[in-house]
Amino acid sequence: MGHGRYVIACLTISAPRGAVPTATSICACGRNRFAAGHRKALALIEDHTRHRDLCPLRTHQEGAAA
Repeated sequence: MGHGRYVIACLTISAPRGAVPTATSICACGRNRFAAGHRKALALIEDHTRHRDLCPLRTHQEGAAA
């Protein structure tokens, strides 16, 4: 589209009625995580959210101490 933006990370959640919920967290930095089950899927969702602040593709190292 020419707007200079592109997807870095993707979180996919599947929770069909009566089945085990799953979640997948993939990032262009190489992260690829999968979780099955209610507690594990919720934990992965939280981890994916935290990863946004830690991902080397999203954090700028300019001015950081060596």
